[in-house]
Amino acid sequence: MCPTDTSNSLFPARNINNLRSAFDVLDVDHDGKISREDLKTPYTDVDDDVIVTMMTVADSNKNSYVEYDEFEKVVLKRDNGRSNGVMDDVFNSIDGDGDGKVGYEDLRSYLNAAELEVNDDEIKAMIRLGGCDSDSDGVTFDEFLKILAI
Repeated sequence: MCPTDTSNSLFPARNINNLRSAFDVLDVDHDGKISREDLKTPYTDVDDDVIVTMMTVADSNKNSYVEYDEFEKVVLKRDNGRSNGVMDDVFNSIDGDGDGKVGYEDLRSYLNAAELEVNDDEIKAMIRLGGCDSDSDGVTFDEFLKILAI
């Protein structure tokens, strides 16, 4: 479940809050934990073996559920202050030029490669959601999490 005091957490509070909405989407029955059955709803085309693997990776206390604290540890796993979790991998795959920010060109290239049809104004709006006024500046990892939370 969600820890009430995040001040001693390895993760900044702004990242934890941004993950809550993603956790809630996966917690289909809204019981405060993600079960195998919950994961079958968004991942209808995924083999049961893959779902079992996902659960095994995240379920650190081996109770057959993924609670919020386990979810945040998998998604935002930190090692010496550097993120190396799932979201870091996603961010790095979009950050095509490797400058530590996702800018207009990075996002446009990524969306085109994913065959998602978006126009220039939509791409600029996504970047602005992260708090960046200039298309060329791009958004940092924390700002990227903010975009996903919306």
